[in-house]
Amino acid sequence: MTSIAARIAGVALIPAAVAGLMAAAPAQAQSVAETAFRATTFNLSAFGETQVAPDMATLSLGVQTDAPTAAEALKANGVRMTQVIAALRKAGIAERDIQTSGLSLNAQYTYEQNQPPKLSGYQASNQVTVIVRDLTRLGQAVDATVGAGANTLGGISFGLQNPQAAEDAARLAAVKALQAKADLYARATGYKVVRLVNLGEGGGYNPAPQPIPMFAMAKREMADATPVAAGELKVRVDVSATYEMAR
Repeated sequence: MTSIAARIAGVALIPAAVAGLMAAAPAQAQSVAETAFRATTFNLSAFGETQVAPDMATLSLGVQTDAPTAAEALKANGVRMTQVIAALRKAGIAERDIQTSGLSLNAQYTYEQNQPPKLSGYQASNQVTVIVRDLTRLGQAVDATVGAGANTLGGISFGLQNPQAAEDAARLAAVKALQAKADLYARATGYKVVRLVNLGEGGGYNPAPQPIPMFAMAKREMADATPVAAGELKVRVDVSATYEMAR
């Protein structure tokens, strides 16, 4: 009986030990949390920018035709658009860089006071979006399409075929600005930077692709071609970070 009682007593000690460990775990986690809460941290953000010359352009152009009937308007439009696309290809624009972006056919009416609208004909419109990867051909390409029958010309935007290098340069500038800001705040408050806790990025390649008027003042003029100014693009990257500080 004594032996059995001893074994039972011994078994009873195990749950007690486990219970002790389980009680210690939350306390330990709470201690870590309290330590982290007591740490002084700075939450900062900064951005970096780089300026780079574009190496591609995207423009919208097309053909608009009017005729008494819908069939005639579409036929005339098709003939002229075929000529426009042929002119683009002749100007060195690859087929993959020419994409139809709009096609419409609308009835046209005349309006007189106190009279019902009167059908006057039909208008067909065909728009294409064109990517020009060699900017030295841009002016000639525009002129060639107009000569071939294009009579609508939208805006133009410039971009980068491979923005990685520009993005990386902006990232380096952003991190440098962020570190400088952390050092500044540390000096101003009597702290020193202990470590970088986390780092996050927002933004990226942002060349501001709003349309630019085609007939802008040019930095350089292409011989016998519409002058086009490519200018420069701003590529911006935003970063944020948390720094741990200490006295």
